[in-house]
Amino acid sequence: MPITELHNLKKYFATQKAVDDISFSIDRGSIFGLLGPNGAGKTTLIRMITGIFFPDEGEILFDGKKFNPVNDIINIGYMPEERGLYKKMKIGEQALYLAQLKGLSRKKAMEKIKEWFVKLEMQSWWNKKVEDLSKGMSQKLQFVITVLHEPKLIILDEPFSGLDPVNTNIIKDEIYKLSKSGTTIIFSTHRMEQVEEICNHIVLINKGKKILDGSVKQVKQDFKENLFSIGFEHIPSLNGTPVFDVIATKNDTYIVKIKEGNKPTDVLKYFLQQNASINSFNELLPSLNDIFIKLVEGTSVTRQFLREESLQK
Repeated sequence: MPITELHNLKKYFATQKAVDDISFSIDRGSIFGLLGPNGAGKTTLIRMITGIFFPDEGEILFDGKKFNPVNDIINIGYMPEERGLYKKMKIGEQALYLAQLKGLSRKKAMEKIKEWFVKLEMQSWWNKKVEDLSKGMSQKLQFVITVLHEPKLIILDEPFSGLDPVNTNIIKDEIYKLSKSGTTIIFSTHRMEQVEEICNHIVLINKGKKILDGSVKQVKQDFKENLFSIGFEHIPSLNGTPVFDVIATKNDTYIVKIKEGNKPTDVLKYFLQQNASINSFNELLPSLNDIFIKLVEGTSVTRQFLREESLQK
């Protein structure tokens, strides 16, 4: 059973359709990427999932039944991109206060806070004030406050903002552990490489509409454009072939696009007939960034790949 299901959600602000008939489901225990350019409707969608906004039309199911914010919000942890910490309050007191708001007893809250502070090396922070923290330190505190009551669904909006590479990996490892324990994560970010690394499934929305929905692996397969990288000991000269087009060269490597009706083995056969010494032969799948730009801007995956790799024709 999915942890959350969205059925034909719509939300309007004056004449603007912020969310326009969006439906999808989120599997229990998955790390789910919610993507879209600025103004696409992501924040409005998240606020409906958390009960901050009510949809004008459509229905949200949570844990198999109609979503009731009063009863279900206790099972949701939300870490917004805009930080919601009390700047003058000491860190330990703030974590304790917010944990109790989420339904934990004082004793249980203290146990969970100490456990998380040890995990994230925050033990010495207890009496610091939020205003004295760096952005990265504040980010770690906000993460702890979001997850310590062990919600079934955790929503993380730009969770790695301000974190250095070491602390990014620490938080990333905790996200994996939470997912393996059965917690569902909704991960929203503009960093496509992070989505590609940690998410199982993605939904891309643009101008209030869903334009992509699928597993990361399947999406990359669906948008591939028969591009291959072929490395040679000495790059051979070419006079044109009906099997493929060379779209770029880099050092001793050709980037080729296989023509319709041909297979990768036909490319290998061609070069072997030319007595070329092949060192490598790899299919080039598009990155999520390539696919994102293709769907939002209309740029081809191949063109975007060449731009990112700075390859020459």
